Amino acid sequence: MAILGAGVMGEALLAGILQARPASGLLVGEKRADRAAELTERYGVEVVGNAEAVKRAGTVLLVVKPQDVGPLLDEVAASARQGQLFVSLAAGITTAFIEARLPDGVAVVRAMPNTPALVGEGMAAISPGTHSGEEQLSEAEELLRSTGRVVRVAEKQQDAVTAISGSGPAYVFYVVEAMIEAGVHLGLPRPTATELVVQTLSGSAKLLRETGEHPTVLRERVTSPGGTTAAALRRLDDGKVRADFLAAAEAARDRSRALSSGEPA
Repeated sequence: MAILGAGVMGEALLAGILQARPASGLLVGEKRADRAAELTERYGVEVVGNAEAVKRAGTVLLVVKPQDVGPLLDEVAASARQGQLFVSLAAGITTAFIEARLPDGVAVVRAMPNTPALVGEGMAAISPGTHSGEEQLSEAEELLRSTGRVVRVAEKQQDAVTAISGSGPAYVFYVVEAMIEAGVHLGLPRPTATELVVQTLSGSAKLLRETGEHPTVLRERVTSPGGTTAAALRRLDDGKVRADFLAAAEAARDRSRALSSGEPA
């Protein structure tokens, strides 16, 4: 197996995969000598050039930025062969784009992860390409499950996945920032406001997961008629916050579509 791209997400996948299997046989494609030495020292993996990694591996994970996928495929195409599996984690890049640049018979699975993968709590969605069947999907699923949860979706839904879970952590952090600033504005010390907000977020997410209750039901349990929460939620509704979240998700989806069509960043 080879991981091409040793950035933040690539390293998160590397660390997760190594929890389930030994470093022997796991290759990392990296050109920078200093980064290669760092990864070898930290994880005990073999770091080689991208083309060599593809030549030696049966499964290849593409963990690079969308604009770098085309040049990377041009670099490694001659080393790819029928029967290999390529799993792409690049936002907006379609399986057709990748298949067109690789030899016939190479299986491609498209995946959209998110940054909580760094702490083993990621959410990823996978979609098969033309030559991918149950075996290839199961392998991609197993690899990504090392950093969190995985669902299967039709590829036409991947732009929506990007908008909701791929970009989703940024929306959450944005709300957390706003809540912390509100706490400071109301007179709380910043460390106290931060602790209150982060634990509230963590506890609320756990409550959602473990009870299985609909968020509306849980929200209503906190909202007493004429109380403080009702007053706050009314203000959010007046500000059209719900509609703005929908518009934001649509903007992210549209940008993902633009990336797949080759529009520059």
